[in-house]
Amino acid sequence: MTFVQHRPSLSQTRRTTVAFCSRSNATGCSMDENNFELWARSVGGNPIHFDAGQTIFAAGTHGIHAYVVRSGTVDIVINDRVVETVGPNGIFGELALLDGGNRSATAIAKVACEVAPIDQRMFLLMVDEAPYFALNVMRLMATRLRRRHD
Repeated sequence: MTFVQHRPSLSQTRRTTVAFCSRSNATGCSMDENNFELWARSVGGNPIHFDAGQTIFAAGTHGIHAYVVRSGTVDIVINDRVVETVGPNGIFGELALLDGGNRSATAIAKVACEVAPIDQRMFLLMVDEAPYFALNVMRLMATRLRRRHD
């Protein structure tokens, strides 16, 4: 028996990308509940559950995904200091995905949470299809960079 995973069509993914990237919140990019499941499936799997205190990724490790928080909150930690808490619909982990380098921070579930991974293929499609997404990610990165130097 062969298992075939459903992947949305390119046009479905594009519509979802535009819907996702045309809105923003305090953390940069937001996603509504209707689009979240399509996103999760389009990157090859279901959202991932983490218990409170569980490490999602560690600083210095190679990153192949950015993540969108579906529920709960995630602490971003640099040098044992929480520099940001990302809540529902927020994105994190984008830096390593963009530059191919190692993670610059550690992400830890502050409370039980569910996150959806975004791989590089999907990320590039989002940037290509929805310029607002790229602009929102750049704003988010600029905000995070400014906070680190304050």
